[in-house]
Amino acid sequence: MQVARIVENSPFARLARLKLAAPNVAMVLGRSIHLSGVTREQFLRDPFWVAHEMEHIRQFEQYGRLGFLVRYLWGWARHGYYHIPFEVQARAAAERDAHHYTQGRPLPTAAERHPSPKVR
Repeated sequence: MQVARIVENSPFARLARLKLAAPNVAMVLGRSIHLSGVTREQFLRDPFWVAHEMEHIRQFEQYGRLGFLVRYLWGWARHGYYHIPFEVQARAAAERDAHHYTQGRPLPTAAERHPSPKVR
């Protein structure tokens, strides 16, 4: 499967990384995946992470930029980051779709995967 455009050292992802107090972040804006604290190569080595972000792109396409943003922020305010419905769906998509993004390599072990932030 084709991966979206990737933006390294994104100031938007850096802000998200600071908010989440995470060492690295990938986030979707429109049809682009923005990275901070991680290189393109490191990101692409984790097919679960790629599948997670690709699900956010699908959500953006389904709801539109404003519709996605409003639903995402409302979910965060109501449920906390980890339980935002879009994040729950993206974690499920990561498990379901990671095999599409392996680039011929075996799936990483649980210890090799990018951890999902559990900020409340």
